[in-house]
Amino acid sequence: TTLIKLLELLARQIGQEVSYPEIGQILGLDRRTVTTYIDLLEQCFILFRLGAFSRNLRKEVGKSVKIYFYDLGVRNGLIQNFANISVRNDLGALWENFCIVERLKMLRYNQYFANRYFWRTYDQKEIDYLEETDGKISGFEFKWSPTAKLKEPLEFLEAYPGSTIQRVDRDNFWQFLAKI
Repeated sequence: TTLIKLLELLARQIGQEVSYPEIGQILGLDRRTVTTYIDLLEQCFILFRLGAFSRNLRKEVGKSVKIYFYDLGVRNGLIQNFANISVRNDLGALWENFCIVERLKMLRYNQYFANRYFWRTYDQKEIDYLEETDGKISGFEFKWSPTAKLKEPLEFLEAYPGSTIQRVDRDNFWQFLAKI
């Protein structure tokens, strides 16, 4: 059905910006119908959206969205990929989705509210996940490997004084879940 095809397309795009018109074109639907279906899937707690953070700086992408799945088993089932993690070509996207959904669970459990975003510029500088609380912005980059280098986007740190960026990897993941 169309809904299953939509889910399959979204499952292949976790961690990437999603274009509703492009999805609509692939599925033969208009943009409003795609939006309605995604709204429905979000209300059913199958997936959730993460919007772009922008304070209208010229280089920032502001109207984009990424979509993640609450249950990665469902996501993997949709694309029929249950391969061992050592041979996955989508490991980075899986790790990013996992970290964000676990963070959301922790925030909800602790009844802590934070505005959540991702950040990207038109020249491809990005931060995977941002939280904004009381005017303070904390950025997180998700790297599966503890030895992966973190290249902090200086434009972000300069544009938003007092903000922070940290890497979240397998070694410090639990600190990410414990930090509010």
